[in-house]
Amino acid sequence: MTATIIDGKAFAARVREQVAEHVKRLKTDHGIKPGLAVVLVGEDPASQVYVRSKGKMTVEVGMNSVEHKLDADTSEADLLSLIDQLNNDPEIHGILVQLPLPKHLDEDLVINSVAPEKDVDGFHISNVGLLGTGQKSMVPCTPLGCLMMLRDHHGSLSGMDAVVIGRSNIVGKPMAQLLLGDSCTVTIAHSRTKDLADVVRRADIVVAAVGRPEMVPGDWIKPGATVIDVGINRIERDGKNKLVGDADFDSCAAVAGAITPVPGGVGPMTIACLLANTVTACCRANGLAEPEGLTA
Repeated sequence: MTATIIDGKAFAARVREQVAEHVKRLKTDHGIKPGLAVVLVGEDPASQVYVRSKGKMTVEVGMNSVEHKLDADTSEADLLSLIDQLNNDPEIHGILVQLPLPKHLDEDLVINSVAPEKDVDGFHISNVGLLGTGQKSMVPCTPLGCLMMLRDHHGSLSGMDAVVIGRSNIVGKPMAQLLLGDSCTVTIAHSRTKDLADVVRRADIVVAAVGRPEMVPGDWIKPGATVIDVGINRIERDGKNKLVGDADFDSCAAVAGAITPVPGGVGPMTIACLLANTVTACCRANGLAEPEGLTA
């Protein structure tokens, strides 16, 4: 069996097109332009690249992009004051504080200072609670992207067995909640799971989100299962730096029915879903219908 490759790059491009169309309608019909503010503290190189990419794509879909770049030694009080200003700015519909933050800043305090309705990362404790109880919330971007790709590939996920490998607050736990919401039978597996290989072999859907390069081999995969690989790991192979996922792509692709590649799978969906969340937040703030197909 050779797995179908789920092309996240192409899928993300379609999502951005949908976002751009909705942004255009908001401007034409209601005179509203969604705005996304990104706050970057310090000079982490990976974060800088990511913020530039977010800003570029925000503008490309027709939204306002606002960037606040703060020094690494910015005080917690000054950062919280900026977030408060953004919370109260009616032209800003989404706020994202780029993580990780410098060590002297309390990450939980900062995340929970963002107004829940503008928390387009979906990390605020209120949004976590709403998602966990099946209510309308802002949904974390990476799990939302995974869910979109799964729905697109399978249609209904009802009754499918899903295993999420990884229990992080950013991916593992919200991914499990989203799959439960689509009526999957869900197992969250992790480093302490006994007989992990046997647990994974039962799954129709495997979401690998542990941050360990090529941890999941093909002989863990049920024939025909769908593998969503969230991992992005940089390794050295044959004297070259290479990006690989948490699943061993070649051996898994030989068994699976469908698989996301790394790079070009889940990664591009994260920013696309950030843009989708910003449009959703804008619609909710103005009492307008949410864009179809861009929410959980």
